[in-house]
Amino acid sequence: MSDSFAPRSMKRKNVKGLALTPAAPKSSSTNNNTNDQKPDWGFGGSRADEAGQEAQLEIGIEFNLDLRQEDLEIVKELGSGNGGTVSKVKHLPTGTTMARKIIHVEAKKELRKRIVRELQIMHGCHSDYIVTFYGAFLNEHNDVIMCMEYMDVGSLDRVSRVFGPIRVDVLGKIAEATLGGLTYLYSKLHIMHRDIKPSNILTNSKGHIKLCDFGVSGELVNSVADTFVGTSTYMAPERIQGEKYTVKSDVWSFGLSIMELAIGKFPFATSEQLSDGDGAPAGILDLLQQIVHEPAPRLPKSDAFPSILEDMIQRCLSKVPDERPTPQELFVRKHSELRREDSLTIDRMRIHLYKQLSEHQLT
Repeated sequence: MSDSFAPRSMKRKNVKGLALTPAAPKSSSTNNNTNDQKPDWGFGGSRADEAGQEAQLEIGIEFNLDLRQEDLEIVKELGSGNGGTVSKVKHLPTGTTMARKIIHVEAKKELRKRIVRELQIMHGCHSDYIVTFYGAFLNEHNDVIMCMEYMDVGSLDRVSRVFGPIRVDVLGKIAEATLGGLTYLYSKLHIMHRDIKPSNILTNSKGHIKLCDFGVSGELVNSVADTFVGTSTYMAPERIQGEKYTVKSDVWSFGLSIMELAIGKFPFATSEQLSDGDGAPAGILDLLQQIVHEPAPRLPKSDAFPSILEDMIQRCLSKVPDERPTPQELFVRKHSELRREDSLTIDRMRIHLYKQLSEHQLT
């Protein structure tokens, strides 16, 4: 069995000769935790039962469907991005509501078939933190079609665009679900996600938070990443440079995503905010240069952000991969429990969130 923590190569060009200068060694005071003295990662909340949390990593549900294009009725278009278009569809033989994603892959038909075969491993993915996968096939145009669980509220980047910064207690549930999904992928399927970002973290009106679009198909990941630059801005510096990488690269993307949701904007200056010196916006390569060469962003000092959240993000955004924790370490140490006695319960907040999104006609 392959080692899921072994370095892997991106097999992509380092297009601008980006080089990463190792960060200065950290003082011993930042790494003085031992296995016998683990910190309490609860952001102002109590610890949940660890055994119960681990049990949530895997659930025994199997739902295999013989999917065909003619059996899918389009209900509405949901949008496009990350290499394809997404629609809400109804599977006519069963009445199941699904999200159908059409992915345009510039590759030979045999490669597309291999991508579909690789995607079938997702049938064995049973976790509360991962969207249910119904199947994949090629349509008459040889596009890759994926059918997944429909999450009616949508992605967290949409939620963030409507509401701005997300409350700390809600961030805890997001962190719990994201880390739970990453831990499941590594421990059960021995794969990395490779595309963690707010648009790939979905939620629904029942309050479930789940990961989608994980990199079970290396061929698909490379095909999409070569075409769409949006993914690149969430990549760890070592991936941007085309170096070998491990699961620690997902931890960088996780930290960047949590910080974005906390402050309501992308933590690094966007390409529109950068300038080439003449007042004109700089391009994506300049933004990637910034991610590689500039110090990692820090969470702004605010009473709204507990120090434990600031510390977690800082560790995740270390420029040195070996200094980042693993998803398993983060999940077990419970960075995610952010409940406060004086706040709304998570369930009430979710109802409020869904109503507000409905008013904005985003559901």
